[in-house]
Amino acid sequence: MALSYPQSLNDLIRELSRLPGVGAKSAQRMAFHLLGCKKGEAEALAEAISAARARIHACPECGNYTDGELCAVCTDNSRDRSLLCVIESARDIASMERSRSYNGLYHVLGGVISPMDGVTPDKLNIAPLMRRIETGAVREVVMATNPDVEGETTALYLAKKIKPYGVRVSRIAHGLPVGGDLEYADEATLSLALNGRKEL
Repeated sequence: MALSYPQSLNDLIRELSRLPGVGAKSAQRMAFHLLGCKKGEAEALAEAISAARARIHACPECGNYTDGELCAVCTDNSRDRSLLCVIESARDIASMERSRSYNGLYHVLGGVISPMDGVTPDKLNIAPLMRRIETGAVREVVMATNPDVEGETTALYLAKKIKPYGVRVSRIAHGLPVGGDLEYADEATLSLALNGRKEL
């Protein structure tokens, strides 16, 4: 006979198992850990999650996460404002920053073109990207979408839209494995990929 947990514990395990990379067993271990830790620790975690959900929003300029008016990258005056790196998601910014090889601005697409998944260009943050390019302040756009079919398709689609503005469009070099994600790339690989980017 299987052990029956109280409903509130089952609910906690179920919610934890929805986190990326967390299976049922890991969720169960986390739930028991939370039940066994000091009351203040569990409450601090709950408060941190609640505060992040309430305060964090997309930067209106680039789409990065911020709790201010603009994100830390957009407000950094030491960055090259003529260089714009297009990425799929805000979490890719942390990966790019770890490489210490890029000092421009970012633009978060919020995904990639994927007709099989119902993601068409109008569902991505392409219009704000084009508005940034139309200002004339951008001299180069670096495509840093993941090196998979959807990422390549998106990069080529955007390159065709951007080139008529006379802006150089480059693609990070394939030091990244095909099918890999920026999130899991190490600093050296990202640095080589950025330095070896090519024009599309």
